[in-house]
Amino acid sequence: MDDIEDTNNERRTFSRISFDADTFLCQDDRRWQVELIDISLNGVLVKLPHDWDGDPTKDTTVYIHLGGDIAINMITHLAHHIDGRAGFQCTHIDLDSISHLRRLVELNLGDTQLLERELSHLT
Repeated sequence: MDDIEDTNNERRTFSRISFDADTFLCQDDRRWQVELIDISLNGVLVKLPHDWDGDPTKDTTVYIHLGGDIAINMITHLAHHIDGRAGFQCTHIDLDSISHLRRLVELNLGDTQLLERELSHLT
C-alpha cells in the first residue's frame, strides 16, 4: 500500500492543503454539507455525508466558505469515490475564487516558485 501512495504522491502535480471550512456540494436543487479534507488548485477531497446521492455523471458545484463574504466556488466533476471520500476535480472557477484559492495555497505552501509551477499546470 505504501508503494501505491508513494507513486501517487510522485505523480501528483498539485500540492494538497489540509483545510477546515464550511463546505457544500450542490447539484441542481440539491445541497449537501460535507467535511473538507484537503484542497488544491485542481480540486478538493471531501468526506461525503451518509445521505449523499449525487449523480456522478453531472457537474457538482463546490462551495467553500472562508469567512465573512469570502468564498471559493468551483464547478467540478467527480474524479474518484472510495470509502466515503470523494475527490472532485475542478473544471471551472471564477476569477474571485481562484484569487482566494491562490492566496490560500500560497500562505500554506510558503514557496512562491512551487505555487507558480502549479499555476502553470492549470493553463
